[in-house]
Amino acid sequence: MTEPLRTPRLDLVPLRVEHAGEMAAVLSDPALHTFIGGSPATPEALRARYERLVAGSPDPEVSWCNWVLRLRAEGCLVGTVQATVAAGDAEIAWVVGTPWQGRGLASEAARALVERLAGEAGMTTITAHIHPAHAASAGVARAVGLAPTDAWQDGEVRWRLRP
Repeated sequence: MTEPLRTPRLDLVPLRVEHAGEMAAVLSDPALHTFIGGSPATPEALRARYERLVAGSPDPEVSWCNWVLRLRAEGCLVGTVQATVAAGDAEIAWVVGTPWQGRGLASEAARALVERLAGEAGMTTITAHIHPAHAASAGVARAVGLAPTDAWQDGEVRWRLRP
């Protein structure tokens, strides 16, 4: 399921361990972690995390699907999208580095991901968890067809799409 995807401006490239160095720079702004938690990872820490992600879920019923976003016009990585898939349901997330925010790149990438999941992958439910004060992520969720629910998890609102 983690084949490359292409949008008008982005190449969604399956995550590789070798992306860690460039992605550490993309994710280095502490402000980026206001809503997603944690703090910027060193290239070494991100490399270790990517090794775990690329190895895949230890649960054979769960698939981890991760892509980095390459902005073709600038020839650089700008963020990630991901999906955790199990039993016809997918939980998605996205992040775009601070210098590239406000251009609609997260919506463009998330839309491609949702179309893949709802279309050929046949997911019955697609969810995202978004901090209630994170207006930009709420805008991305709306742009790709997700709607907020009354459910909360770890202080975040569950957004859902049933294709």
